[in-house]
Amino acid sequence: MLSIGVYFFKIPNGFSTGGVTGIGTILGKITPVSSGIWIWALNIFLLIVGFIVLGKKTGAKTVYCSMAYSALIYTFEKFIPLTAPLSNQPFLELTYAMLLTSIGSAMIFYSEASSGGTDIMALILKKYFKLDVGKALLCVDFIVASSAFIVFDVQTGLFSLLGLFAKAFIVDSVIENMYTCKYFIVITAKPSEISKFIMAELHHGATTHTVVGEYTHSDRVMIHTVCKRIEAIRLREKIRELDPGAFVIITTSSEIIGRGFRSVI
Repeated sequence: MLSIGVYFFKIPNGFSTGGVTGIGTILGKITPVSSGIWIWALNIFLLIVGFIVLGKKTGAKTVYCSMAYSALIYTFEKFIPLTAPLSNQPFLELTYAMLLTSIGSAMIFYSEASSGGTDIMALILKKYFKLDVGKALLCVDFIVASSAFIVFDVQTGLFSLLGLFAKAFIVDSVIENMYTCKYFIVITAKPSEISKFIMAELHHGATTHTVVGEYTHSDRVMIHTVCKRIEAIRLREKIRELDPGAFVIITTSSEIIGRGFRSVI
């Protein structure tokens, strides 16, 4: 998604929304060296920085992503050469460029990696200044995006800045959506069976305590647990199977911190 968005939509239109991609797009315009080669060369330098500051695990993932990303762009240049934008609608092209690259980048960031380039600098800012990834990208890439005013023209510069702001918000939105979890409160007469399913099948913990319903004056057990969205479907169906009379409250949260979810650090 990232490579397609960059090659087919960003580079032909000169959209410089920051990062090594933006620098490569600009340098590819003013030098005889192609944008793909510039992106590849600049990535190597920043990868070394990433290994030193972010550690081997993130560095190794970033090497894989950035090399595959650059190789795809170079392959597109060789086998699907473009001499002009795909359409004469720059706003339409910007929309596709931002959606594809933002969603692709967010998926990579969610996997604790980056596509290389200034994304590495954004991860460094996130690590040391506790910024959201999107806001860190905005800080890092603003100057690069602004340079489109000089290298291209005012219209391209305005589109580039618009794309940069859009990407910053889309990346944070997609990442938060990926972190979204479900919080279950289950009042049931079958607590052991439901708790066993949560721990054995979903591999999550559960907290239980006895409660009394004021309407029926009968004892029940209240179970508290959290799980990923895809697991929530399984848990809801299992509760319905085990105890059709259970009272279930399900809420959404993107701030579940602890083992199996987001780190407190």
